[in-house]
Amino acid sequence: MKLVVQVRLLPTPEQAAALEATLHACNEAASWVSNVALARGEFKNFALRQHTYDTVKSRWGLGAQAAQHVIKKTCDAYTTLKANLKSGNLGRPGSQRYRRATEKPISFRPQGAQPYDDRMLSWQIPGRTVSIWTTAGRVKSVAFTASAEQLATLALYRKGESDLLERDGMWFLNATCEVPQAPLNTEPVDFLGIDLGIVNIATTSDGEILAGRELNRLRTRERSLRAKLQKKSTPSAKRRLRKRRRKEARRAKDINHKIAKHVVAEAERTGRGIALEDLTGIRERVRLRKPQRATHSSWAFHQLGQFIAYKARRAGVPVVHVDPAYTSRTCAECGHIDKANRISQAWFTCRSCGFVDHADSNSSRNIRARAWELWRRGAQSAAPVPPRTPRGGTGRKRSITASDARCASPAL
Repeated sequence: MKLVVQVRLLPTPEQAAALEATLHACNEAASWVSNVALARGEFKNFALRQHTYDTVKSRWGLGAQAAQHVIKKTCDAYTTLKANLKSGNLGRPGSQRYRRATEKPISFRPQGAQPYDDRMLSWQIPGRTVSIWTTAGRVKSVAFTASAEQLATLALYRKGESDLLERDGMWFLNATCEVPQAPLNTEPVDFLGIDLGIVNIATTSDGEILAGRELNRLRTRERSLRAKLQKKSTPSAKRRLRKRRRKEARRAKDINHKIAKHVVAEAERTGRGIALEDLTGIRERVRLRKPQRATHSSWAFHQLGQFIAYKARRAGVPVVHVDPAYTSRTCAECGHIDKANRISQAWFTCRSCGFVDHADSNSSRNIRARAWELWRRGAQSAAPVPPRTPRGGTGRKRSITASDARCASPAL
């Protein structure tokens, strides 16, 4: 499986100037190639290269490999745009957001990442230095820092391209590594259900609650501070805003990594698989009051799901995605479905059998049951499908059973 190892470069001022000039030239060239691609309606790599390759080399002083990577980067950007348009991530055709995405060419930031292959970049891992191509020539002995685990992964498994990027005045290299994965556990003894939420980031079917109070407090504080600084709008306030950029995202990412590591380790230790909800399109399906929108929009459930999936794949733990519909209203003991069962955000009380449990714990047990039923039926691996839309009118409410799951991913 592919993993990305990020290392921080420690260039001298002269080396940093050469790297900065290279990134600016490559991204300026990519923006020009993007204009040509949109004007000609040509987004294939080989065909676009015939119209732009010579100009990119001569006008911006790029080498042969760098020019090809610039053109390929532009084609990849349009491929991503096409996929987002097809999946509806940029609104419906004809909407203002859709038109903004299609009527203008894609532009690249001056500090945007630039791919490097082994002809343009060589690693001296024992000495913790790299030799890298720039528009000013080859720059050798650029120091980098990395942990012992990262160095071992680079030495053993690095394969493919690396991306050079600048962020907040710091330089990074993202190296692609082909890491071996453990054999898949095809006979799990059970599944560990995971209910994803905002108040409680993750709740397992074992009853373990991983609360998100600290992260929610941080997000509330950051939003309040951003509003005050934006209102003040002085030079010092703007400097503080720039300094605090991405702090909240980095904290959320760190917490999600820790939760995913803990969940996968528990499933691997007990010989179980992991059951997750398929929350695709939940932001479009849910209507919220204005005070709740910021909290819901900052909910990083997709990132947590991705972290769990790749860590589970590396450990050989199967992952199953199930339909989350009515998991919070269904009694895990008797299967009775009723909106009134959910008496509050925290508590669940069954109106039929009187079962009482923490609401998220009850949901995670339902997720576990659906995943186990689906796995026993031997469902094939499939990507999560978009939510069903009725052919006309509102349609009638469909019943939900414990085995009504959208997809299983035994191949992960």
